[in-house]
Amino acid sequence: MAVATSNKDRMSLMSDYIKGNPNSRPSKPLEFVRLNEQHFVAGELPLLTWFGHSASLLQLDGKTILLDPMFGNAPSPVPLIGGKRYSKSLPFEIEQLPTIDAVIISHDHYDHLDYGSIIKLKSKVKRFIVPLGVAPHLIKWGIDRTIITEHDWWDELTYEGINLACTPARHFSGRSLTDRNATLWCSWVIQGQSAKIFFSGDSGYGPHFKEIGEKYGPFDLTLMECGQYNEHWASIHMFPEETVQAHFDVRGDVMIPIHWGAFTLSLHAWNDPVERAVKAAKERNVTIATPRIGETVQINAASYPVEEWWHKKDSD
Repeated sequence: MAVATSNKDRMSLMSDYIKGNPNSRPSKPLEFVRLNEQHFVAGELPLLTWFGHSASLLQLDGKTILLDPMFGNAPSPVPLIGGKRYSKSLPFEIEQLPTIDAVIISHDHYDHLDYGSIIKLKSKVKRFIVPLGVAPHLIKWGIDRTIITEHDWWDELTYEGINLACTPARHFSGRSLTDRNATLWCSWVIQGQSAKIFFSGDSGYGPHFKEIGEKYGPFDLTLMECGQYNEHWASIHMFPEETVQAHFDVRGDVMIPIHWGAFTLSLHAWNDPVERAVKAAKERNVTIATPRIGETVQINAASYPVEEWWHKKDSD
């Protein structure tokens, strides 16, 4: 993680944290769309449901896939003292979920790979698909090694008729002070018969997006990181304007901004990421969808949710 390296930078960053930001969290708990068991029945239509931050449910070609299912209350090794989720609960109970055909992980940070969530999910999951080095975490938590596959950048695989590719990202990994960069981080290409999706994981902006677009694009839908940025770590998290450019680079059609709306992990206002992403998308004629947490989006639909619901939340 490339953060403040000079004494001047470190002092500036410390000053920013001391000052804080009164808008770093919503003024009230975020509302969401409540889901029931029927919602999780995968059919023929390709559907995407965002749960805040980077956690999503993808229903593709009759398969049910979870992306970075962080369903815990705080992205911290000690959840009781970590920054709490903006909503009081999730749009569903984990017990309501059906059999999960695959869980796809982008990297091992606490806001993407959550111990408590995996423990509750593990009896439901048929396959864990992860970047290199992440399997030992899962095995330690009681996951059978035979249902885990690890992948390097540019690896391709087919699982249950879904074609996937593990693709590059500019980030870092680690869950403690002693395992920094011991595991790989990545983005993912997910292609079925009815839709092709790009999931960015966490990444700074770079030429890898164009490489991915040239090799695997175009994409019907991109899930693009747009939050938790700061000038002190610009190399490992995109600013929202870069998010829109990355969407262009991978040759995306519709973009859903992710990595915001659940936790405060930086110094910007909680809704600044989506505000800036929507503004940049409009300026560049990009189709951007802004579903509420728990709201299902039909991929390749004639229209997408575009309500700027985060304004209403703080004006209630």
